Amino acid sequence: MDVFHVVDAAGGKVADAGALLARLESSLSADALPPRPPPAAGAGTPTLLELVGADRPGLLSEVFAVLHDLRCGTVDARAWTHAGRVAALVFVRDEETGSPIDDAARVRRVESRLRHVLRGGALGARMVRADAAAVNMDRRLHQLLNEDGEAGSRADQAEAPTPTAVAVQDWGERGYSVVTVSCRDRPKLLFDVVCTLTDLDYVVYHGTFHTDDDHARQEFYIRRLDERPISSATERRRVIQCLQAAIERRASEGVRLELRINDRRGLLAYVTRVFRENSLSVTHAVITTRGDMAMNVFHVTDVAGRPADPKTIDEVIQRIGTESLRVDEERWPRLCSTEGDAGRGGGGAGIFSLGSLVKKNLVSLGLIRSCS
Repeated sequence: MDVFHVVDAAGGKVADAGALLARLESSLSADALPPRPPPAAGAGTPTLLELVGADRPGLLSEVFAVLHDLRCGTVDARAWTHAGRVAALVFVRDEETGSPIDDAARVRRVESRLRHVLRGGALGARMVRADAAAVNMDRRLHQLLNEDGEAGSRADQAEAPTPTAVAVQDWGERGYSVVTVSCRDRPKLLFDVVCTLTDLDYVVYHGTFHTDDDHARQEFYIRRLDERPISSATERRRVIQCLQAAIERRASEGVRLELRINDRRGLLAYVTRVFRENSLSVTHAVITTRGDMAMNVFHVTDVAGRPADPKTIDEVIQRIGTESLRVDEERWPRLCSTEGDAGRGGGGAGIFSLGSLVKKNLVSLGLIRSCS
């Protein structure tokens, strides 16, 4: 039995609870899903590019320049950077015909050019046929960066303090491992944590998610697929690293720029080239095309990862077009450090007592007996 208390995106009461309930039932019930609409005539299914490599200033500019040079038009794309690595999903079609890119020789040429641009990586670049409606782009980006070993490389860089407190403890008498997370609340936080646990081949049996103002605490009872708890320090460390990375990599650093403009060939190559020529680095990108309109969001910093100079941002807006490009306030709050959490129970591994949140709820529901 799962129970959720929800608010709207602004943190207020849901205005139209009936409509929301209908959408939730449609999403959660396989029998209630409407039939998927057929693709547009002649459009076909776009080809999915999966890219992973070492991040550097101007990388996305080079990627989109290569795609434009090879006559590949971008339909939708997502790109995340974290801990010196970048992962991107790009749905492409032929710029002239709008058809999928499925010619074997052309696929090899695109992959080869992009691997050269990415300069290494566990995955590099690969093109696959995938239904855009069936791909959860956020979850796939998490998977790509986990497969690339980004969480481990981040941990090897330095023992710098992390803004996310994650602990893994044993509850041997019940045969569970208890994962506790404390960080600043934000949209899709629960999604990121649960999907990461699932992709690491753990099953969540019980869990509690609690928010206090802008702070979130999560606690999960988990086991491996073989129904055993976490059994070694190495496995425990891997879970902690992957969860910290999953939570932090979505935090969008830099100035948020929104671009809404009539789509045209080479648009992304041009826009990202302007960023590069003005010493701006893209940390996150969301590329969306609807009809003849491009609706894109970029988070940019300077090449050193520091806040961009407002004068530089103004120059970029003037060059691309004041009617098309604008600055928007950060919608995704930055993760808070654990320094201010003392009043909430501390930080790090000691942030929760074993089973504190889950145990109390399981007792109240009658699912386990209290031993106190």
